[in-house]
Amino acid sequence: MIIISGIACQMPAKGKNQFGMPSRLHEGIGRGRRRPRFVVAAVGFAAAYAVIGIRLIQLGVASVPETAAVADRVKPSRPDIVDRNGVLLATDLKLASLYAEPRSILDADEVVEKLSTVLPDLPMAETHRRLRTERAFIWLDRHLTPSQQAMIHALGLPGIGFRPEVARIYPAGNQTSHILGLTNIDNHGISGMEKWIDQQGLTDLQSAGLGSAGELAPVRLSLDIRVQNVLHQELAKAMETYRAKAAGGVVLDARTGEIMAMVSLPDFDPLVPAEANERDRLNRIAAGTAEMGSTIKTFTTAMALEIGGATLNTLFDASRPLRVGHQSVRDPHSKGRPLSLEEVFRFSSNVGSAHEALMVGVDAHRDFLRRAGLLDRLRTELPETAQPIQPRTWSQATSITASFGHGFATTPLQTAAGIAAVLNGGNLIPPTFLTRSREEANGLATRIVSERTSAAMRFLYRDNAVRGSGRRANIDELRVGGKTGTAEKVVDGRYSRDHNFNAFAAALPMDDPEYVYLVVVDDPRPERPGMGSTAASNAAPVAGAIIARTALMLGVRPSFGRVADAEVTAVPAPRLSDR
Repeated sequence: MIIISGIACQMPAKGKNQFGMPSRLHEGIGRGRRRPRFVVAAVGFAAAYAVIGIRLIQLGVASVPETAAVADRVKPSRPDIVDRNGVLLATDLKLASLYAEPRSILDADEVVEKLSTVLPDLPMAETHRRLRTERAFIWLDRHLTPSQQAMIHALGLPGIGFRPEVARIYPAGNQTSHILGLTNIDNHGISGMEKWIDQQGLTDLQSAGLGSAGELAPVRLSLDIRVQNVLHQELAKAMETYRAKAAGGVVLDARTGEIMAMVSLPDFDPLVPAEANERDRLNRIAAGTAEMGSTIKTFTTAMALEIGGATLNTLFDASRPLRVGHQSVRDPHSKGRPLSLEEVFRFSSNVGSAHEALMVGVDAHRDFLRRAGLLDRLRTELPETAQPIQPRTWSQATSITASFGHGFATTPLQTAAGIAAVLNGGNLIPPTFLTRSREEANGLATRIVSERTSAAMRFLYRDNAVRGSGRRANIDELRVGGKTGTAEKVVDGRYSRDHNFNAFAAALPMDDPEYVYLVVVDDPRPERPGMGSTAASNAAPVAGAIIARTALMLGVRPSFGRVADAEVTAVPAPRLSDR
């Protein structure tokens, strides 16, 4: 209340005149007081939203690629695998894998029902049970095709998503399965060269986040996929023709130890890993042992020349069986007379080979086989190699049976490497699945026989292909040499005449061998009624077919119109300086 001229007057309410109407004066004054506070608040909110927006943009542009890059480094692609000519044998393929977040799924029945339209092999009952749990994450299916991913995405199912993963693919399929091996669902090598790659430190690089596809150079193998393809085709044909239980083969560079091709049948599809665990899918060339039969006479004969002082003309009494304890060593097709060393090899005389072993003695025989690499486990890049089987103690009987390829078991790959050593001038070179130069090979070589002995063995191999059991593998223009081996298999604890493990070892050209071929046919049946089932009737012609198709691929030039081979009538016993 204000007193004016003695009259008391009541002030109107704030913001209203004396009539109760809003006062413009007070309104203007109120607005003037509120405006700065409003402007400050508005500017503050705008600034805050701007900061948040800028940060979101930064996260969207910078943080996501950085996270993806880190993920890519932690789980990089494996290096490609290529053959010696750069042909792709194994590579990574980026695929999507399907996952679910059960906590976010409202209707498990709907999800399972719709997913089954795209993934008919999805276990519906098990998937339904898992989707009804309170788990935050579960895998539903791995490595989907792009079309499967697109169809599932179109279903619009909540709680269902995809994660990028990497799957290993093998363009050559079954043909290289025993060499390349397998990776598991997480793309880690579990067998073959894939496992070897991980053993070189790839897994450590992955876990440390230091590996990426751009940093991993391709792994170049010694294989020639063209030769591998021919070997696979001819062995598959042989299994069908001879109704064999299995077949296998290897092509080896005799000068470097490089494995140009290796096949073991039956093989497996690397995209169906379960097949690799089936009993008959064993790699019979490197991971399986067998009595190699008369191919072992290569070493027995070389031993007689190198250690026993024999020559090609040395005579051995093969006129009658040789008694060993309660058993007798016989020749299936005895000549009934003494045989020269040359004839012992060409006629594949068991009795003559036994006398060659007796010439050097038990200890020297065993030591020679060990030096040739037949009695100890072969070490290559391939993890799957077998330990040869031999008697705990060697007796004279052991030595005699071993002379013609019975009584001990080794791998075909070891046999091929040893034969290469006998024929290449006498140097045992460890086999390898990686490329290797001649200089590197020479640095690894171990001499097992002299050049003089090796020259005599080259003559015997060529002679056997021309006049002996290797005739069905002979190709004159390529100067092929070879040795058959027919080993009776053990059935119910006894050697069976009706079940053989057949092998044929070949080399070319015999002037200076560049490549060794070894073919095995396990338990073949006669091609036609009345025919035999020896190595000469099946393993030899299979090897000949392989040689005919691959020699030019390997750079072996045929020689047409060449004069007949010069005969070697005698090779003196090697001097100490030659050994």
